[in-house]
Amino acid sequence: MINETLARLRSLRLTGMADALNQQLDQPGTYSSLSFEERLALLTEQEETERNNKRLARLLRSARFKLVARIHDIDYEHPRGLKQNQMASLSGGGWLDRYRNLLITGPCSSGKSYLACALGHMACLKGYSVRYYRMSRLLDELILAHGDGSYSRQLKQLAKVDLLILDDWGLEPLTQQQRNDLLEVMDDRHEQSSTLVTSQLPTRKWHASIGDETLADAILDQLMHNAHRI
Repeated sequence: MINETLARLRSLRLTGMADALNQQLDQPGTYSSLSFEERLALLTEQEETERNNKRLARLLRSARFKLVARIHDIDYEHPRGLKQNQMASLSGGGWLDRYRNLLITGPCSSGKSYLACALGHMACLKGYSVRYYRMSRLLDELILAHGDGSYSRQLKQLAKVDLLILDDWGLEPLTQQQRNDLLEVMDDRHEQSSTLVTSQLPTRKWHASIGDETLADAILDQLMHNAHRI
């Protein structure tokens, strides 16, 4: 009967519960003094833990971070003006709940990508879906999507991501098609999800870097409105 029960648990994808039951069977002296309710609670707890671990693994795999980065490993001794209290506030994740954006600017090698990936990892820990892109690579993928007919599906996938990270904003001039694509992405995400952008350019130069006054106004209005800044 036990073997049949284990098989049923696994067929129902309750593998955490099945493993916990196996452990109880293998160590009868440890669990024999517990009541039925206590042993059932342990089985349920193990199942919940395993599901949470699998979900986190899926989120981290889907995020495709450039760097392995953690909030607790950030160096605040480096003289770059990074405020520990601001990072602590952002680590709480409230800005994601309110669909706020985050703009990180600074010179090359100042740690912008690391901060972005660390905050993205924090978001995954809290159960948010995250996707990391270098800006140029995202725009290239969207151009290809026009050609193979997957453009609409690509936009829908981007719109569903809780936190979209765009690294190295403004390094290269944009074509008209890239400006249009960027506007579509920003429009779909406006006040529906959060976007994190890193750039070597100060934000006052972003308008000129886009290259079209009308589209720049539309894109930056949606991106910068109520955005946090580092």
